Amino acid sequence: MTAQLIIQSNGELYEPTVMSGITWATERKGVPGKLTFTVVKDSVEFAEGDPVRLTVGDAKIFYGFIFSQKRGKEQHISVTAYDQLRYLTNKDVFNLKDMTAGDIIRKLATDFKLNVGDIESTSFNIKRIKESNSSLFDVILKALDFELTNNKQMYVLFDDFGKLTLKSLDNMKLDVLIDAESAENFEYSSSIDKDVYNQIKLVFDNEKSGSRDIYMTKDGNNINTWGVLRYFDTLKEGENGQNKADALLNLYNVKTQTLKISKAIGDARVRAGSLVAVQLKTGGIELKNYMLVEKCTHTFNESYHTMDLTLRGGAVNA
Repeated sequence: MTAQLIIQSNGELYEPTVMSGITWATERKGVPGKLTFTVVKDSVEFAEGDPVRLTVGDAKIFYGFIFSQKRGKEQHISVTAYDQLRYLTNKDVFNLKDMTAGDIIRKLATDFKLNVGDIESTSFNIKRIKESNSSLFDVILKALDFELTNNKQMYVLFDDFGKLTLKSLDNMKLDVLIDAESAENFEYSSSIDKDVYNQIKLVFDNEKSGSRDIYMTKDGNNINTWGVLRYFDTLKEGENGQNKADALLNLYNVKTQTLKISKAIGDARVRAGSLVAVQLKTGGIELKNYMLVEKCTHTFNESYHTMDLTLRGGAVNA
């Protein structure tokens, strides 16, 4: 399938001559989608802020805006464009009350004039988020963290061809298999050194009773194996302490697994936040399960399409 790149400039649609290697990169949280490409200079001028879109066959891949361009002695222009998530790096003060994560995304999108697509329903009612000099990303990720740690539901926020979209992880699963045949090279690592906990302790300063409420849970078997790896935090008003402690133990009481894939056969449906099936043998360890795409970089050339992936299993932060 042929990749087609279109720039809209001064109300006109323009298909530039693109040199080999259009790159589309996404990360699962806190980073906008990024498109980079190089075009041959001709009579048509375009500028920062101009919309750009990329399609591959019938697949709508990227819609965003030019943010920078670099020109040298040769008649080539290197361009960087970002999707709408770039505007979530804006900062402000926030005082949000009695809202779900979905409510917060819709409100911020309205305030900052961003287009919204499918925002799946989230159920945890956040009593209050009060922030100063924080980005929209910070606030949204904090709201999604409330949903994860209280309801055990993970959601992925991304830009779907020009529309902010929120989907549960269950709805990000793809029928894509990564194996020795589809990947040119891979690197696997496992660890209990970061984001792994087998004991949870949460505290809440109860102003009504004047006491400190403590909620704890643990996995004795993993403590015997790994030693005590404690997660400690304070609770906000409205959070169910024991439910959150149980959810955190379920989330973090497993070693992390990271798999880096180089030059896999490209599939335009795969993006950061997707779940893909993995079937690989490495160093005596067999991987045969779904893993979460943390980072994804697609490279589109005239004759081939590849993708580099960073996949994760085990403990995953919202």
